[in-house]
Amino acid sequence: MPRPEQMTDKSTRKIIHIDMDAFYASVEQRDFPEYRGKPLIVGGSPEGRGVVAAASYEVRKFGVHSAMPAARAIRLCPHAVFVKPRFEVYRKVSSQIRDIFFRFTDLVEPLSLDEAYLDVTENHIGLPSATLIARKIRHLIKEETRLTASAGVAHNKFLAKIASDLDKPDGLAVILPEEAEDFLANLEIGAFHGVGEATESKMHALGIFMGSDLKEWSELELIEKFGKVGRHYYRIVRGIDHRRVKPHRIRKSIGKERTFSEDVDDLAWIRNFLSDLSQKVAESMKDKQAAGKTVTLKVRYADFETLTRSTSFNHYINDAEDITRTAIQLLKDTETGSRKVRLLGITLSNLNLSEGGHFRQLEIPFE
Repeated sequence: MPRPEQMTDKSTRKIIHIDMDAFYASVEQRDFPEYRGKPLIVGGSPEGRGVVAAASYEVRKFGVHSAMPAARAIRLCPHAVFVKPRFEVYRKVSSQIRDIFFRFTDLVEPLSLDEAYLDVTENHIGLPSATLIARKIRHLIKEETRLTASAGVAHNKFLAKIASDLDKPDGLAVILPEEAEDFLANLEIGAFHGVGEATESKMHALGIFMGSDLKEWSELELIEKFGKVGRHYYRIVRGIDHRRVKPHRIRKSIGKERTFSEDVDDLAWIRNFLSDLSQKVAESMKDKQAAGKTVTLKVRYADFETLTRSTSFNHYINDAEDITRTAIQLLKDTETGSRKVRLLGITLSNLNLSEGGHFRQLEIPFE
């Protein structure tokens, strides 16, 4: 297994691939305790109609996987439990997870609801280790969603994707730049991302079973056998991938939050904390020359119940005093004080990112 990452070369990119573990099925098992430990299939039907959208790890042991016809899944695991997908729920959880990503970097490239690439070469928390950032992200995902994610860390997207599969579920693996070629040489050809069953069979027929076998072929020979994609195979077995992480959306919110080491119910202390947190949010807003119209307060109680309270204005704000005043007003619509809290957060959304940071501060009417 690759060793922990110690990247120090500033010219080396630091890429993380996050892949949620059996995402749809895990959400169902989280929300419905009766499904936990059961061979669960999301999608399809017990009558054999449709296709498997997701399979829990309990049913994967029988050879069931996503995109498999339900009829075949039943033959492999007759006692499997089928549930209908709840895509609105999955999208909501996915958005929650992506918000975690944006706390660390704006360079987030979602591939689907359950996976994404992150470029953390430069990041919001100034941490030089991509491995430590990946650990923090996985910890926050587990704490805030009660779901697990696997992560791969490498200097390019291809290797990060492979690494995220090495220690599933709930794992973290790192491939260092100097280890990449040796690692790929010892990898079975079917484990290369992008090599499907048909291509794997064709490679086997050509005597290509491991990365080391593929590496013996010249670029011209691979193009002759596989067409233009042969150039891709020539590069990936050498760990060459210059693709950049391409964000698919503009950042929609800026926020800060903190989980306390001990649950808190002292309202005076909480108000002071919100003032400090508002200052941090205001600093981030001004650093990015941004302002927002919507302030959201997030409260997580000691029993993990989580709620949000929001208010919107017809003008933009980014001043700490305005944010504090709004957050404390929103606090009144919670049970904070009578119930202990373990987490508080403040977010500004509905952003304007094009005004150069020059916003007119207006009075905020609460009555």
